[in-house]
Amino acid sequence: MHTINRAEIKYSMLMKGCENPMRGKAGAATIAAISGVPFIMVLGNSMLIPVLPEIKETLNLSQLKVSMIITAFSVPGLLIPLAGFLSDRLGRKKIIVPGLILYGLGGIIAGLSAIFLQEKAYTWIVGGRIVQGIGAAGTTPIAMALTGDLFAGKQRSKALGVVEAANGMGKVLSPVLGAALGLIAWYATFLFFPAIIIPIILGIWFLVKEPTDNRATQSVAQYMQAIQKVFKKKSAMLLASFLAGTTALLILFGILFFLSDYLEKSVGLYGIKKGATLAIPVLFMCISSYVTGLFLKKRVKLMKWLVVIGLALVALALASLNLFQNIYYFFVAISFAGIGTGLLLPCLNTIITSTAASEERGLVTSIYGSVRFLGVAVGPPLFGYLMDISKAHMYWGGAILAGVTAITALLFIRVKDMTQPDEQSNGKTEPPGQAVSLEFVFTPVRKPAPNDRQPDDAKKQDQ
Repeated sequence: MHTINRAEIKYSMLMKGCENPMRGKAGAATIAAISGVPFIMVLGNSMLIPVLPEIKETLNLSQLKVSMIITAFSVPGLLIPLAGFLSDRLGRKKIIVPGLILYGLGGIIAGLSAIFLQEKAYTWIVGGRIVQGIGAAGTTPIAMALTGDLFAGKQRSKALGVVEAANGMGKVLSPVLGAALGLIAWYATFLFFPAIIIPIILGIWFLVKEPTDNRATQSVAQYMQAIQKVFKKKSAMLLASFLAGTTALLILFGILFFLSDYLEKSVGLYGIKKGATLAIPVLFMCISSYVTGLFLKKRVKLMKWLVVIGLALVALALASLNLFQNIYYFFVAISFAGIGTGLLLPCLNTIITSTAASEERGLVTSIYGSVRFLGVAVGPPLFGYLMDISKAHMYWGGAILAGVTAITALLFIRVKDMTQPDEQSNGKTEPPGQAVSLEFVFTPVRKPAPNDRQPDDAKKQDQ
């Protein structure tokens, strides 16, 4: 009986076109193209934050109405599971590219309405933002699933760290970019989206070689049963991970929304200086995210603790702002909150993408993306409401939410649930850090010579 060994599994995967995309220029181009998606998507909200006070004044809006410009983009994130379902069946690129086109179209609607309708443009701007949000629903979460399809083992953790770092880098650059565009006109931020989206579309379509052998082929009923099976076995871990991602993004965008108003009214910062100051916490988040992605590799057990530590850092940073009112300490505290957020997001990405088989991964990661969008949508209006009561309510509210979420992650994220049934040709399940690597390290297996005596044959001859 012929036994298939690990080297033959790797060789078979290579013959199917699953070569390691991290090798050489092709791998770098692939991850660069995919990373462009979260980079451009995060501009959809972060780039507008510096110009929100000007939009509020120009259109004569209340604090709630101006926050809805952020929320309108994020609410369509509820469509993300549908986009994930379609990507599992039709392919990732066929969902990502139309989503990017809608994203650009929404920017055109918002920007042109601001030019031609001026003070009466609010409704059209919100409508354009909704179109952008619908497009965004089929992009970043599906790009994360595509990364999970292309990379395995330690390469997956590293690649997802790069993707999350690109998301963070977008957050770092977007306030400065938004402030710079705001010097031209506040509506120039909307028109920037269709201009920058074109190279991202071309990169995804031509540079990313998507696997074609991992499409979901079962019926819709069978597909949903498979998803239910994943959630039935790992519901506690998934829900805890979803809550952690939602909380992190809710607090981050809530703080940025508060900071934009605070820098103008209390510190007197405007334009590029204001944008650069807004970038401070997300710069720390970006660096922390990238280093965490590189450090994770096979350290599966560490992922849970980094999630807990990251949330604890956010909670402590916000709580301490009630004790120290110094402006310099304020930036130190929110920088530590950024570090905490950067610690947990790459870990959550790896946990989520390693929970389901590739045929269901799109929907699972899309549900995660949907709740992250929910956090972004809720953060600005919630922090705006708490700001109107007092800063103490805002700081303590965020600290308590982060603390409770940290305890939830500690109790319900379990190492034994961090397994993936896909990409295993031997029928065994391994932790994400121990998935069958796509590295080509082929060790030939010597076939036995005709006169080689095997133990069983020797016994028969002796008898």
